[in-house]
Amino acid sequence: MNQNVSAGAAAPWTKPDGWPAMSLADVEAILCAPGQRFEMETIDIRGVSTRVWQNAPASLRHLADHARTHGDRVMTIYEDERISYAAWYRAVARLAGEMRDRGIEKGDRVALAMRNLPEWPVAFFAATAIGAICVPLNAWWTGAELAFGLVNSGARMLICDAERWERIAPHRAECPQLSAVFVARAHARDRAAERLEDVIGIPQEWPDLPDAMIPAADIAPDDPATIFYTSGTTGQPKGALGSHRNLTSNILASGYAAARAVLRRGEAIPPPAQKVILTVIPLFHVTACSAGLIGQLFAGHTVIYMHRWDTAKGFEIIEREKVNATGGVPTIAWQMIEHPDRENHDLSSLESISYGGAPAAPELVRKIYEIFGSMPGNGWGMTETMATVTSHLAEDYLNRPESAGPPVPVSDLKIVDEQGVTLPAGEVGELLARGPQIVIGYWDRPDATAETFVDGWVRTGDLARLDEEGFCYIVDRAKDMVIRGGENIYSSEVENVLYDHPAVTDAAVLGIAHRTLGEEPAAVVHLAPGMTASESELQAWVAARLAKFKVPVKIILAADMLPRNANGKILKKDLKALFGAGLGTG
Repeated sequence: MNQNVSAGAAAPWTKPDGWPAMSLADVEAILCAPGQRFEMETIDIRGVSTRVWQNAPASLRHLADHARTHGDRVMTIYEDERISYAAWYRAVARLAGEMRDRGIEKGDRVALAMRNLPEWPVAFFAATAIGAICVPLNAWWTGAELAFGLVNSGARMLICDAERWERIAPHRAECPQLSAVFVARAHARDRAAERLEDVIGIPQEWPDLPDAMIPAADIAPDDPATIFYTSGTTGQPKGALGSHRNLTSNILASGYAAARAVLRRGEAIPPPAQKVILTVIPLFHVTACSAGLIGQLFAGHTVIYMHRWDTAKGFEIIEREKVNATGGVPTIAWQMIEHPDRENHDLSSLESISYGGAPAAPELVRKIYEIFGSMPGNGWGMTETMATVTSHLAEDYLNRPESAGPPVPVSDLKIVDEQGVTLPAGEVGELLARGPQIVIGYWDRPDATAETFVDGWVRTGDLARLDEEGFCYIVDRAKDMVIRGGENIYSSEVENVLYDHPAVTDAAVLGIAHRTLGEEPAAVVHLAPGMTASESELQAWVAARLAKFKVPVKIILAADMLPRNANGKILKKDLKALFGAGLGTG
């Protein structure tokens, strides 16, 4: 749908005549029919009857062997390093063999702590393809936090980069279960760790490694594969124990969403095409790994990593490498829209800008199409769902910019009240989800597992509603809701109105304590470069669009974009100090 021109390409989107050409039910009937790529079957998973994709790879080992068939196609680009699929597989097989030689067996934990480097997918698949459990640790964590992940998971081996090792090394004595540490791109040798290059060489040498297969392993689809830690905004992070099926289900979920968009448009599904993807969010999150990397390897896409996100450098890469898709979190899209160098680059290769992990303002959805001529994409998921449960692409997203989309066919959603009673369409309550993506539970946390995972459903903690067609609308996090004198104020509703103001590019609504009302809404806002707006002007803007009790009683103008975690979620707790002691818990 890209207009093949530079930025500033598309007119405002209006619903075309005859769209959608097909209902969601009709699309599913065609794509999921017996013998088709998206055929489903119902099986028993840990005592729960579950719909699954019949044609999903049985394990990450099967996926790795499939990716090897892409041969000389470039898999990864990082700065001046270009790695083919064949070379990547040789490095995976060599490292997997070394793990076996070091005594790593099925079910053992192998921790992975590094920025997005070509070595990351090598280490990830070397561990999971022999039945070990890979534990991707948050590369933004401090040394103490990284040590917590190592100890909590019981990792026997650590593969990290030099930056992470600097943080972890002082805590090495706290991790007696670690039998081996391999450090990539170390500047000097360390007696407490080994160089990863001594096993697999530098990336440019991977083509010269032996052309061997990954060691054999007996892996079932529902065997554990990963431990991804939750964001940990309250208390210690919990490790979500994921299965091979959890991850490989995303391959078909992404493919189905793309095919659905084409059929809804009234077009024939084109043959598979290999794309160039710029990944700018960390692989230690399920958004980039499970919803991104796993499907990218299956399709044979070329994936580009950056040392760190820089908008100007991103534009240069998009133009030079003819990048077809990027995104990650809404902040990235906003930065691309606002950057003064945007019009100096040919960005016409961009077909889609997608994101997950954090809510996006409806205005952003429209701007992606109008400014870049690209189709927007979004979806809903969480660490506990191994990413994708809903997908929202192209015209459907433009038509319903407030929605996260409908669930993929193998998944179900429902909305319940505080007593667990299922609510009808249109009513707001807690969102529950089930399907083959739902993780096994929390690592070594049986009480938290029992509380969150009930009869195959995961209690998300999100407040949401479903419309008559099944499109999901995330209203708020339950803990982010402001309750003013018994009236519920959904932060995202007020934030979306603020985002619609032409000067606003970032907004967060919080609760200020009030002696009689309990709480009142307040907001922190960041304005676009060169734009101005006063507190009173923004309050009047909200008052003209929402009930008076929802208008923020105080709005602070922030000089910079608001602080976020690595998954793109605004760290509202970090904004509390701006309001002093008067800030409530909303």
